[in-house]
Amino acid sequence: MEFTESELNTMPRIGDNAPDFTAVTTHGKLKFSEFAGGKWVILFSHPADFTPVCTTELSGFAERKGEFEALTTKLIGLSIDSIHSHLAWVNNVKEKTNVYLDFPIIADIDMKVAKLYGMLQPNESETAAVRAVFFIDPYLKIRLIMYYPLNVGRNMDEILRALQALQTSDKHKVALPLNWKKGDKVIVPPPKTLKEMEERIENSSYEKIDFYLAKKELNLN
Repeated sequence: MEFTESELNTMPRIGDNAPDFTAVTTHGKLKFSEFAGGKWVILFSHPADFTPVCTTELSGFAERKGEFEALTTKLIGLSIDSIHSHLAWVNNVKEKTNVYLDFPIIADIDMKVAKLYGMLQPNESETAAVRAVFFIDPYLKIRLIMYYPLNVGRNMDEILRALQALQTSDKHKVALPLNWKKGDKVIVPPPKTLKEMEERIENSSYEKIDFYLAKKELNLN
């Protein structure tokens, strides 16, 4: 399969508007922007149905769907398979493992959405989407992108941690340090004036490494 230069250069970047599309899914035909409905969305691709790593991954999303819902986040998957393959695979997984993949899975048989989101990377595969994860906020902005190769599964704990970090940063206007998780101290934005620097130095409630690096407790309740 040959890719045009424009197709290879359409990979969305952090801060871009999430490309809108209409597609057939296991929940019927949907328009992405309408599906999002003002909530966070995790859009993720997998290489193929009826494959072992993909089965563990989508089962992981399904088993922890409640945690995503608690973060007002919707899940939507994608692979370059037909809707009939998707339905058969969902049924097979449910029969064999009792896990129900009840979120929409896009049947991207024409590769339209995969190309739109840069999920096809020819040096890895020309016919299967890599394991991409797009974090899309309620304003349909792409906030974080993760890519994994075909043979390495994702880390569900990290996906949830990153989602919560993005939401926490947005809500409280703070930054999050290495390995941050809920309950840990957050980084206070650095001062921008001499007055703010002096206030920072005098503030005894912060854990200060220096005036430019200070942490504080955050009430997430």
